[in-house]
Amino acid sequence: MSRPTEAVTVTDVPEQQRYEARTGDTLAGFAQYIRTAELIAFVHTEVDPAFEGRGVGGALVRASLDAARAAGTSVLAVCPFYSGWIARHPEYKDLLYSGQSKVSD
Repeated sequence: MSRPTEAVTVTDVPEQQRYEARTGDTLAGFAQYIRTAELIAFVHTEVDPAFEGRGVGGALVRASLDAARAAGTSVLAVCPFYSGWIARHPEYKDLLYSGQSKVSD
């Protein structure tokens, strides 16, 4: 039986150095980062097991990368989830930090 898709809201929580994904008031997942003036390094992503397979991780990555693009910030994809997601979405490869070898296809 499939679960209904719930709206996922992603917000930056700079005091905790992470983006949070929520469904309603429930924390469904987060993406931890380290930020400098010109670079944001995504180092760890977690999705609550109750929300796995429901697009939470993808929503986190897309929202955080869109925010990086809007701010003109390069991205360092240390987290394997981020690097894998970017490899599957080549429209985001231009955000990768130039000192980082590009994600292979």
